[in-house]
Amino acid sequence: VVVILAMALALALGLAEWRWRADTAKVAARLLGSAADKGPAPFSEKAVAGLPVPVARYLRLVLREGQPLPRGVQIEWQGDFLVRPPDGWGPFTATQTVAIRPGGFVWDARMRMGPGVSVRVRDSFAQGEGSMRAKALGLFTVVAVEGTPEIAVSALQRWLAEAVWYPSALVPGQGVGWVPLDDTSARATARVAGVTATIDYYFGADGLVERVYAAERGRDVNGRSQPTPWEGHLAEWGERGGVRLPLAGEVAWLLPEGRQAYWRGRITKWSVLTP
Repeated sequence: VVVILAMALALALGLAEWRWRADTAKVAARLLGSAADKGPAPFSEKAVAGLPVPVARYLRLVLREGQPLPRGVQIEWQGDFLVRPPDGWGPFTATQTVAIRPGGFVWDARMRMGPGVSVRVRDSFAQGEGSMRAKALGLFTVVAVEGTPEIAVSALQRWLAEAVWYPSALVPGQGVGWVPLDDTSARATARVAGVTATIDYYFGADGLVERVYAAERGRDVNGRSQPTPWEGHLAEWGERGGVRLPLAGEVAWLLPEGRQAYWRGRITKWSVLTP
């Protein structure tokens, strides 16, 4: 009986894993199916001349003259996620597929909640729809939020904030608009399939992005979305595929009782998606 039960459990886990991966692949196919096969002309420093000064300087630092602008990228991650506030962190690994025009992504992660217990998490924004799903052992639903205006805006905010890892999305003609805030910051706005999101970018003395910020981003509180200040910090800049990127980052909620970091990640692999 024990052997039969063990075999049945192994089969159920294997089937759940197959279904999870298949669903992730479907979202990625939707993203890349709607993405433009070719972006605008290769990057030119002249093309960013009309942008706010810190934005133009930043793009000239991270992209090269004549560099092709890809339709998307794929990123592999490892790091830690706050699974039990205030200080219960668990490790994760993830693969993220990103479409640049129109903007979208799917982030597929495996997180360890405890000894022998893992949770599969998938965040996505595709064709104007946001989604967040999590399943313990790939079998038991922990989180299932999708199709609401709040999750769509929050997901697009994530795509826009994470454009530091695919900066060609911030070049004129890719769908992101800019307005200056001051000499060292600017506000980015993205509009995709009727969804609008904004993120503030803050630049350091070296011209690179130090911080991204949203005054209001949806945070789940007892099953309801509560607008909450949010920020991300970038670090350890390096080059991947001819593009200058932050290799590590941390994101946090800015709560009345204080700052609460909940995600710390590092790039393990970065590649351009070709048609």
